[in-house]
Amino acid sequence: MGIVLNGGTIVTAADTYQADVRIEGEKIVAIGHEIKQLEDQVINVDGCLIFPGGIDPHTHFDLPMGTFSTSDDFLSGSLAAVLGGTTTILDYATQFKGETLKTGLENWHVKADGKSYVDFGFHMAITDWNDQVAQEMTDLVNQEGVSSFKLYMAYKNILQVDDGALLNALRQAGECGALVCVHCENGDVVDYLVKEARTNGQIAPYYHPLTRPPEAEAEATNRVITLAQIAEAPLYIVHLTCNGALQAVVAAKLKGLEVYAETCPQYLLLDDSYYRLEGFNGAKYVISPPLRSLDNQERLWSGLQNGALDTIATDHCSFNYQGQKDLGINDFSKIPSGAPGVETRMGLLYTYGVMTGKLTINEFVAQTSTNAAKLFGLFPRKGTIAPGSDADLVVWDPQASSTITVETLHQQVDYTPYEGFSQKGQAKHVFLRGQHLVKDGQLQATRPTGIYLSRKPFLKRKVGENV
Repeated sequence: MGIVLNGGTIVTAADTYQADVRIEGEKIVAIGHEIKQLEDQVINVDGCLIFPGGIDPHTHFDLPMGTFSTSDDFLSGSLAAVLGGTTTILDYATQFKGETLKTGLENWHVKADGKSYVDFGFHMAITDWNDQVAQEMTDLVNQEGVSSFKLYMAYKNILQVDDGALLNALRQAGECGALVCVHCENGDVVDYLVKEARTNGQIAPYYHPLTRPPEAEAEATNRVITLAQIAEAPLYIVHLTCNGALQAVVAAKLKGLEVYAETCPQYLLLDDSYYRLEGFNGAKYVISPPLRSLDNQERLWSGLQNGALDTIATDHCSFNYQGQKDLGINDFSKIPSGAPGVETRMGLLYTYGVMTGKLTINEFVAQTSTNAAKLFGLFPRKGTIAPGSDADLVVWDPQASSTITVETLHQQVDYTPYEGFSQKGQAKHVFLRGQHLVKDGQLQATRPTGIYLSRKPFLKRKVGENV
């Protein structure tokens, strides 16, 4: 027995058209009209849009941070994701100092296996470079389906690697079919500015963005692009926030370099005025890189429209305001850096992107699903609506309206950065590999059924070829 979604409008990165979708088992098996077979269940979705399941390529679930971890683990984080219309996440497994990459990967499998409501893959974050790590990169690509790696240019003495390690990792990735993802901030400059602020008694959340200026992000972005050019390797810039960094990416693409970039809803919708909120409330918005001045938002929206920015992720890294963020009440540098967003991504981008005319509906699908699937070795299994693809489908009710509040969300954190934001549209039905997980906006699944995704190696593209 199959399932037929009847009467909806299919939206992919390339097309918008009215047709029915037939699901059998885990796959989409037919698209068209009059495709119902005798025993099929028919779900009427008149007036609704049908999107491929959202793919969030940047989450941090159950990430250790000193003596505690992020408030969302894979269970709560994935539950929030699927209710918001995201059916696949790529989380950052991390190799901590002294560990092998394999150990880091095994640790993340323990955190995730059997505990995720959505399908998941792992990027591998490298924090301790050596010759063994280079060989392990190849092993992870060929044996474990991990085809992307992350390195940090920030967090001095903790996660930051030097330019030599970056160049080596880029070269190795280019040889073994991997894509390197980089957090671009000049960690030495940030460390100096943080120490200077603390010495001067400048300890409130207000000083967080002042010690991580956009110039430090732009410089690091330019530098790593240069290293990728020397290495002749592809590059993916994570959570790009400011015009200076964006212009570096634009210049690289105009040269024909294979450079890709993501941004996040917080940088499109929030700005640095939030750090001036009364009392300690600015701590809720302590993220790295920080929120920027308002003039950067228009530039980022333009970057999405002209293809300079390829994906919109969340960098979901949730810490409770009470009991975690407030550890830095007397020193902003001790505030855990990160904010939640995996549940609200699709709704915010539909409301403030599509409904305002800043994004076409097809650009919305490309940037929330299709491009990530292509970049990270999941397409066409994920990221599109076509016969043979996984039946990861979101039936979106464009007539629904709501207000975002912490009480109505399902992520396991005591605040939302988007408190009071209005939302148009809702994920009415969500299917994961044919399983009807969300019905009429409510979770139907009785247990997590998400699986680990072994991803294909990254394929270098010809100059000028689109994602």
